[in-house]
Amino acid sequence: MTTPARPLLVVEDLAVRFGAQAAVEGISFSLQAGETLGLVGESGSGKSASSLAILRLLPGNAEVTGSIRFGGEELLSLDPETMRRHRGREIAMIFQEPMTALNPVMPVGEQIAEAVRLHHPELSRKDVKEKVLGAMREVALPDPEGRYGHYPHQFSGGQRQRILIAMAVVNRPRLLIADEPTTALDVTVQAQILRLLRELREQHGLAMLFISHDLAVVSQIADRVAVMQRGRIVEEAATRELFHAPQHPYTRRLLAAAPTMHSDRDQPLAVG
Repeated sequence: MTTPARPLLVVEDLAVRFGAQAAVEGISFSLQAGETLGLVGESGSGKSASSLAILRLLPGNAEVTGSIRFGGEELLSLDPETMRRHRGREIAMIFQEPMTALNPVMPVGEQIAEAVRLHHPELSRKDVKEKVLGAMREVALPDPEGRYGHYPHQFSGGQRQRILIAMAVVNRPRLLIADEPTTALDVTVQAQILRLLRELREQHGLAMLFISHDLAVVSQIADRVAVMQRGRIVEEAATRELFHAPQHPYTRRLLAAAPTMHSDRDQPLAVG
């Protein structure tokens, strides 16, 4: 009998509080290498707070309890310097809005190169640039050599998101956290980014925590889905199972609130 692989990420009883306000209330989930877990829920449900807790990027007034084990290592007990070494190398994040995540006065090639130098100070300038150009080609940015010195405003929204993805994967992390990575994009570009993320996951065996309020997007990329409401996970299931036979009333309301080509335009959508 084959022994099941140990999960890459195990979150147990995670809680996040800001003073008297609870943002996350005792959630638990796990993630295998090469697997994508979709974390869905409306704004304020605790999705982003959960992801920032994994990276230990919450503000100083946040109180975090529970356990976050990555590769068997307890992240919440690591000293700040060790945690910094994990960020960007072992665990990387793609943020929602590229124009706020990218430095507007720094060439994009140098921004990606900065992520490389932080974790690979031993590399020569030439080797760093080659690594950056390789990442830009991997995310299908046109003419990487010619556009290495261009600034964020010289790229389209979809291209800027590809730059963020290149920055996230250039050091070959084992876990990628994607926080609403397609929200600001039109439907066509959104489909391209989702296809790119699927390809990168397959090529490199990435585990991915994909955070979104959009169930249609999550259905295209996630192996499993966890639904959050008011800081708690109320349902978790394989993607097909959750969409075809949701068990929790909140999940059913979320699905009913999503318009389809068959929605009656004369009837109001369900309220989540």
